[in-house]
Amino acid sequence: MSVKVRIPTILRTYTGGEAEVTAEGATLSEVIADLDKNHQGIAARVLDDAGKLRRFVNVYVNDDDVRFEQGLQTPTPDGAGISIIPAVAGGSGA
Repeated sequence: MSVKVRIPTILRTYTGGEAEVTAEGATLSEVIADLDKNHQGIAARVLDDAGKLRRFVNVYVNDDDVRFEQGLQTPTPDGAGISIIPAVAGGSGA
């Protein structure tokens, strides 16, 4: 299954500056493995040492948050759009 993956600015150093790349895989786990094969090092920024999604990284498959779907086993149908969105931390300072 071929999918389009939207890459956040902070991870574009791994994709040569590309904001969107194509990846292959029937599940999110397979897509991340394919991404890492073609853009070495990106998986380490998305997955923790245990191989799970990092706490401060949100991933959506066709606008569905994978944390509320099947996590890394979420199906990625052909033509799906995947968004990797790092959580933004901050405060008002007040």
